[in-house]
Amino acid sequence: MNYLLFFSHKNKWFRTSIKFHTFVSNQILKMVRREETICAPATGSGGAISVIRISGSDSLGICGKIFFPSDKSIQLINQKGFTIVFGKICSDNEIIDEVLVSIFRAPRSYTGEESVEISCHASPYIKKRILELLIKNGAIPAQPGEFTQRAFLNGRLDLSQAEAVADVIASSAKAYHRVAMNQMRGGFSGEISRLRSELLNFASLIELELDFGEEDVEFADRKKLSAIIITIKQLADNLTKSFKTGNALKNGIPVAIVGKPNSGKSTLLNALLMEEKAIVSEIPGTTRDTIEETIDIEGVEYRFIDTAGLRETSDIIEALGIKKTHEKISQASVILLTDDITESAELINRRIEAIRELIRGTEKRLFIIINKTDLATAGKRAELAANIKREEKEPLLFISATEKSGLDELKVKLSEVIEKDKLSSDDVIITNIRHYEALLRVSESLERVLTGLDNQISEDFLAIDIRQAIHYLGEITGEITSDEILGNIFRNFCIGK
Repeated sequence: MNYLLFFSHKNKWFRTSIKFHTFVSNQILKMVRREETICAPATGSGGAISVIRISGSDSLGICGKIFFPSDKSIQLINQKGFTIVFGKICSDNEIIDEVLVSIFRAPRSYTGEESVEISCHASPYIKKRILELLIKNGAIPAQPGEFTQRAFLNGRLDLSQAEAVADVIASSAKAYHRVAMNQMRGGFSGEISRLRSELLNFASLIELELDFGEEDVEFADRKKLSAIIITIKQLADNLTKSFKTGNALKNGIPVAIVGKPNSGKSTLLNALLMEEKAIVSEIPGTTRDTIEETIDIEGVEYRFIDTAGLRETSDIIEALGIKKTHEKISQASVILLTDDITESAELINRRIEAIRELIRGTEKRLFIIINKTDLATAGKRAELAANIKREEKEPLLFISATEKSGLDELKVKLSEVIEKDKLSSDDVIITNIRHYEALLRVSESLERVLTGLDNQISEDFLAIDIRQAIHYLGEITGEITSDEILGNIFRNFCIGK
């Protein structure tokens, strides 16, 4: 039927055929590209020295056409790996630069291929000329993440380690850097591989039972299988739970500074930053848009957001700012409700309750900040401390943003938002949404296996769910992957990595 239908609708068949040939052509182009030698700058702008990286089977041959060692007895193509040679990059009789060339022999290089790194002066002109000469002599420009992609394809890194390379580059605080380095060294991969190996062993035993189905034999001990599945599911669930912490470390913990106009929100932001970032004025409603800046507190990055003051207003622009304030409250993990010490406890309590209503049912933390303590007596402070109604996990802090007093205590309380016990060890923490989603699917598949064991369902169904869990674990490390996944991952890398 299909055969006759295709011939009866030639146009449709022609379109389908084109798609097939396009797919095949793309695969051939990818294979051809992997045989090419690629080059790109491996360092960013700034500094006195830049590195240009070359990788591929003809790296030394191409580099040897433009590089002339100071020691004329040296031939680049004959040098051992981990050798550095001093010389000149020349174009005809023109000297472009004096450089150091570092040689890495396959498979002991970043990509697993023959590789060269040229350390030159950081002049944009010099970098451009060297790249032009490399391309003229047979190299092609590297695509974003292509060096790391080759490292993955050549087995130097698994996929989760390759993703961690981008995280290490992006890390801007100690805690996130530690997590990324642990992942790049294979801490996460080792955990996943161990779980996958245990599941594979049991999947093999269950499928062996299917081969001997008529003989009613049992190779996989059901009690032992159930215990192993429970253990693996708990580990997957624990890794999944760590994503909240990991995501906060990766993107910074969002902290919204909110409150009535003229309560000192902008002054507080400036005091925390130790510079004048936000406009400060005695005129209420000065802040009409959000201002975001990051601060490192004990190795963790916090994203502070100064917002427009909350009040009823007929000013259209200010009203838009207040609308944005509500949006930032919904996005924040911590809300610093900043009030004025000259206010009554009754008014402050009303504002506290209004914020509580906005965040009720969430895991957001509310901090109650009483500012401008330099304008009031100790008696007023004691009165507010006694009458402000706060809940157990709501710190009440008295500060003076103008005099920068009380800020150290605020930072201590903020640092307690993150689970420090996890950060001080080598425990694996998930920072990648792709890994998080895969682990959720692993847990779901294993839950079905446990239910099946309880209900004594057929081995066929058990094997399917175990295989699914194995598949999702394999997606994390790249043992099972697709061009679409690889494309999504590596296109977000910088060129030269």
